[in-house]
Amino acid sequence: MKSIEEKINYYKESLDLFDDGMEKYKFLIDQAKKAKNFPEEFRNETFKVSGCQAQVWLVPKLNQNLLSFYYDSDAFISKGMVTILCDIYGDRTPLEIKKSDLSLLNILELDTLLTPGRRNGVYSMLEKIKEYADAYSK
Repeated sequence: MKSIEEKINYYKESLDLFDDGMEKYKFLIDQAKKAKNFPEEFRNETFKVSGCQAQVWLVPKLNQNLLSFYYDSDAFISKGMVTILCDIYGDRTPLEIKKSDLSLLNILELDTLLTPGRRNGVYSMLEKIKEYADAYSK
């Protein structure tokens, strides 16, 4: 299995293949299409990520000390981002997520691609992932 850093580098290389923002957005939308079905019973306030312009749901799932996530959004760009984040940080121990350097994501250069509102949403998603990792690593 690839490390968190290797997965981030994979997405960096993928995004670098595109010259303009519209192509990068299309890549994010393509990621959204890869998302697994989201169980309807989790589509509630408990699992909603606050701080996102779109509605985003993130549900932790712990199995044999590996944390993964159910996730969804009502907007394609946000769904693409949460899909990428859950691919990078999912199926890891809570401790591995906790110890990871979240600033590594800066190499994806989302600042240049996303509007400030969407950027804040991505940071909110990351905070939620870290919050779940903290809760499960005790």
